[in-house]
Amino acid sequence: MSLREDLWLWKKEKIAEHLANSLRKKKHEVWVVKDRREVVEKVKEIVPEGATVAVGGSLTLADTGVLDLLRSGKYNFLDRYSAKTREEVEEIYRKSFWADYYFTSANAITEDGKLVFLDGNGNRVAAVVYGPRNVIVIASVNKVVKDVEEARERLRYISPMNSKRLNLETPCTKTGFCADCSSPQRICDYFLVVESGVRQPGRFKVILTLEDLGL
Repeated sequence: MSLREDLWLWKKEKIAEHLANSLRKKKHEVWVVKDRREVVEKVKEIVPEGATVAVGGSLTLADTGVLDLLRSGKYNFLDRYSAKTREEVEEIYRKSFWADYYFTSANAITEDGKLVFLDGNGNRVAAVVYGPRNVIVIASVNKVVKDVEEARERLRYISPMNSKRLNLETPCTKTGFCADCSSPQRICDYFLVVESGVRQPGRFKVILTLEDLGL
């Protein structure tokens, strides 16, 4: 490993250490792992086989291999991606509120431990707020920002790539820049900030990875 790589790893470790402390003060459970392989191993530790699990849309879950794990047959996976019609998708969205564990990533996390989400349909932020017994947030430290205002700026920068990933025809997929559009395919309709977990200590289980994953 080069000196440059050593320094970046050190910086990420310090960011993760600070953020973990901030999140724990807000009564969330937190683990810091090195890479995607350790993410999967940590999920195996947290989630018992046979549990009912569901996911929100997330590139991070695919990057880590968590989706593959949930499809292994060891869990009762409410797989939104297996649905063949919009009606089936909507049914899975609703069933997800009864999941034992709901998996997602955050779009940003502030240095003082606020979890920030941006959603198009609203199903993901709804499940994060209420329903599933446990919410597992998997995020890399590249999503850490100073505050909620900086989170909004990060989302404006990142959202065009998510629209492109989903093959949408929105203004941002043509320019690469957020236009705060009124397109019917807009994916930036619901903005959520989870300020704290003190009402339900431990419901949020955050796995922070030092490896850059997702967007």
